[in-house]
Amino acid sequence: MTLSLGHTLRSLRSRNYRLFFAGQGLSLIGSWMTRIATSWLVYRMTGSTLWLGIVSFGEQVPTFLITPIAGVLVDRWDRRRILVITQALSMLQSLAMGVLTLSGAITVTQILVLSVFQGLVNAFDVPARQSFVIELVEKQDHLGNAIALNSTIFNGARLIGPSIAGVIIAVAGEGWCFLIDAVSYLAVIVALIALRLAVRRRNLSPAPVLRQLREGFAYVAHFPPIRTILLLVALTSLMGMPYTTLMPAIAAERLGGGPQIYGLLMGATGLGAMCGALYLASRHTVIGLGRVVTRAAMLFSLGLAAFAGSQYVAQAWVLLLFTGFGMLVQMAGCNTLIQTLVDDDKRGRVMSLYASAFLGLSPFGNLVAGMLAERLGANLTLAIGGLACFIGAWWFGRALSKLKPLVHAVYLKKGILREVATSPG
Repeated sequence: MTLSLGHTLRSLRSRNYRLFFAGQGLSLIGSWMTRIATSWLVYRMTGSTLWLGIVSFGEQVPTFLITPIAGVLVDRWDRRRILVITQALSMLQSLAMGVLTLSGAITVTQILVLSVFQGLVNAFDVPARQSFVIELVEKQDHLGNAIALNSTIFNGARLIGPSIAGVIIAVAGEGWCFLIDAVSYLAVIVALIALRLAVRRRNLSPAPVLRQLREGFAYVAHFPPIRTILLLVALTSLMGMPYTTLMPAIAAERLGGGPQIYGLLMGATGLGAMCGALYLASRHTVIGLGRVVTRAAMLFSLGLAAFAGSQYVAQAWVLLLFTGFGMLVQMAGCNTLIQTLVDDDKRGRVMSLYASAFLGLSPFGNLVAGMLAERLGANLTLAIGGLACFIGAWWFGRALSKLKPLVHAVYLKKGILREVATSPG
């Protein structure tokens, strides 16, 4: 058991990654509290699923528009400095939300404006954070484990944060969730400052931004493994991920609950996702991860469709466990595959495209889901999304055999494979 636990946590042997892991863990709990509080505040003020979709769209659409260019800059600039700045700006955003809410002056328009501001910050934060992990681990073969452990703390926070937020909202109101989140950003800022990093070699005369941007798109377009993975991520983000945006309406209307039930349901997703992250962290190799992603994508889609028909809180909670597990294994598995396949000099640009596929398409899915839910109801909207995701998972599984030789060629070159294995990457 000790050996197994040591293997699962092996990337924590790196001091830098330990610091980053601890700082993120505290900060992400606050971030999830803000997510829950924002959604509940919007729904309490408007009673509209459409407004839930609009606010979510406002926060996430900058990721779609700006992140590809941000990825070029992430490849040029100091990633730690970028992250310190983005975390400080996020702290100010949460502080503003808290002060406005507690003063009673908050309006839906102000929430939308502050959400757009946070989206602009995230457009730089996400590709920098994704690309930064490789600088924190001492051994390259610990990269997949570090990505999985990142997902563990993200979803551990999703388990803890919503549960705390549900209680605080019921007792003291949404504003205190925002203020707690603002304070929590100090943890990750301190951790980033304390890191001891090797000097990163940078190109002193880089090509124009647009040329590098085109190079990133061309690289993805002409390399089928990464292109196929990104298409699966994009479909899931567009059709499947809006279930989190519609959760307040399902908790209130379908299940007859308040913020506590909403937090409980989001916590179930987080618990399932955390179990999925621990499963990925325990894996010894990236070989065969493509098949794992396929099965996880199917589990997510089926869990989502079943959740759409749930009638009771306990039933919905159990189904969300499986949905969260499948979602995490699929998305973190795709992240790991891309990070092990991509050329180092294009890492920031490719991870920005991953962020655009994962987060950038979510606002369009949320907006469409909000409009459909107004006409068809939240449950039927989720069922349609689950069906679309299942078709995408089936297509990805069929494509694996054609991608296998290309993946193995890269893994042999990078030393991940010493000899050609028989299972698809």
